[in-house]
Amino acid sequence: MARRLRRRRAVAATGPHGSLARVPVQCRMALKATIHKAELSVADMDRGYYADHSLTIARHPSETEERMMIRILAFALRADPALAFGRGLSTEDEPDLVRTDLTGAIDTWIDVGWPDERRVRRACSRAREVLVVTYGGAKADAWWRQVRSSLDRCDRLEVLEVPADAASALAALARRAMRLHCSIQDGQVLIGSDDGQLTVEPVSLRARA
Repeated sequence: MARRLRRRRAVAATGPHGSLARVPVQCRMALKATIHKAELSVADMDRGYYADHSLTIARHPSETEERMMIRILAFALRADPALAFGRGLSTEDEPDLVRTDLTGAIDTWIDVGWPDERRVRRACSRAREVLVVTYGGAKADAWWRQVRSSLDRCDRLEVLEVPADAASALAALARRAMRLHCSIQDGQVLIGSDDGQLTVEPVSLRARA
């Protein structure tokens, strides 16, 4: 009887085929994020903004280094003492980066990648400014073709695309501890570290109205 009870408990924990499909989510071991640190120096001539930022970035196990570095680039494009990273891929309802005012109202909502059109429209209804930084070459092109017409009335929305080769080069700069410098002028971004530097020219797919 005791042996049969132990077997039942094992099946309940692992499922009939050794999977965790039947185990409640809250009972599974949480996947731990990898913590990256970045000392980022921003010189944005377009906005007249010059400052140093100490960033802590939590990279979810399912997030690539390329996506993480695009998040850092997005931070640089809107750098501000009040701009903060969201909790990442583990929290679907939060932006990748957000800046709020003293009342808690959202000034800037930033998403990276290929967000669902409903998510973008919801962001535009909540924030004064919404920026989507997409990347991935053909995947970015396909995403934009799919959502473009449905976002025509989102006057607060700006969409930038990072070219595929630049995104790959950015990923090569990823380290657990980084010291990055970023200069922005006429929409062109020069970003680098001790390991090298590159120029990123984000393509404007949509400007704010």
